[in-house]
Amino acid sequence: MVLFWGFVFIVFYTYIGYGILLYVLVQLKNIFIKTTTCFEKNNSEPEVTLIIPAFNELEYIDDKMINTMTLDYPKDKLHIVWVSDGSNDGSPEKLKSYSNIKLYHQDERKGKINAINRVMPKVETPIVVFSDANTQISKKAIRRIVTCFKDPKVGCVSGEKRIFKKNQDSASGSGEGMYWRYESTLKKWDAQLYSAVGAAGELFAIRTSLFQPVPPDTILDDFIISLEIAKMGYTIQYDPEAYAIETGSANIEEELKRKVRIAAGGIQSIVRLRSLLNIFQYKTLSFQYISHRVLRWTITPFCLLLLIPINIYLVYYFKFKTTSIYTILLYFQILFYTLVIIGKYLKNKKLKRRFIFIPYYFFIMNWSVFLGLKRFLFTGQSVKWERAKRDV
Repeated sequence: MVLFWGFVFIVFYTYIGYGILLYVLVQLKNIFIKTTTCFEKNNSEPEVTLIIPAFNELEYIDDKMINTMTLDYPKDKLHIVWVSDGSNDGSPEKLKSYSNIKLYHQDERKGKINAINRVMPKVETPIVVFSDANTQISKKAIRRIVTCFKDPKVGCVSGEKRIFKKNQDSASGSGEGMYWRYESTLKKWDAQLYSAVGAAGELFAIRTSLFQPVPPDTILDDFIISLEIAKMGYTIQYDPEAYAIETGSANIEEELKRKVRIAAGGIQSIVRLRSLLNIFQYKTLSFQYISHRVLRWTITPFCLLLLIPINIYLVYYFKFKTTSIYTILLYFQILFYTLVIIGKYLKNKKLKRRFIFIPYYFFIMNWSVFLGLKRFLFTGQSVKWERAKRDV
């Protein structure tokens, strides 16, 4: 029984309890400690380098450049850099037609983090912003991000990832959209308490002087780069109005492929950032890191799996009493996994009542951890990632 309730607590805390506790802590902090937001008006306009890593992004180049050139930031202070990593679809030739960018192309493909490591020594501006080629960023994103750096304690600023919202959507688009709305709330509260736990690769910025070359086999480069900066004593701030928007995965198979890679990268990151588990050294940051990230990528999926047989045993032990809390919880689990099966059946249907996909997407999230662990331990996850196909 102790084991069962311990597992229940871990699952509840990971996905609901931490959010509740975080909200309470932020409210208490606001009562006792006067804080200022990093979004207050700031007339400072330092030079900024926008780095866009690219592998075969020909279809996105024009849209990305139109988006970039309409950003609310002085054109003479925004340096646009494209880093082509083994592109062979004609995108390097296309990029050469733009006179207002710097292009660093390499024929051999080595992966995104290698492209970043290659170009960072050439950056001369105090702030560097990273953005994916297939995302559109908000008009004031650069200005808002720069404003956050007026606080000398801020070493990294993460923008928000958004998914295009549709009236009707499939399991992949609905699930990813709802997941990122929930994640955005947690990130906002994390930053308000002390620091966000990692940055979104679609849009984030760092102080150039704080960048440290990342091992070339790193899977989650954005996560490692941002948390290495946090380990130095700086904070990762979060601005939901500096956002990057893209469509959801084309289907649930593409989303699972993406999630498995993230899970493998998450486990790799936990190994490499193991010093962050020392709560006596990193205090609040460790608490946030373990609560928000580590549990999801390690213990919690196993707790979910083991809850099923333990629950069945306890129902048998208490002789199938319908009033038993264990019987009620078993019925709840049966209902939940029934909804998972229904979600799987309807996964590619475009539905208005998108909440029906929540159990199925939740299942996919946790199932991907097992697949990611297997890949990390036995087959390996290449840094040469093939981007998941996106919806139109």
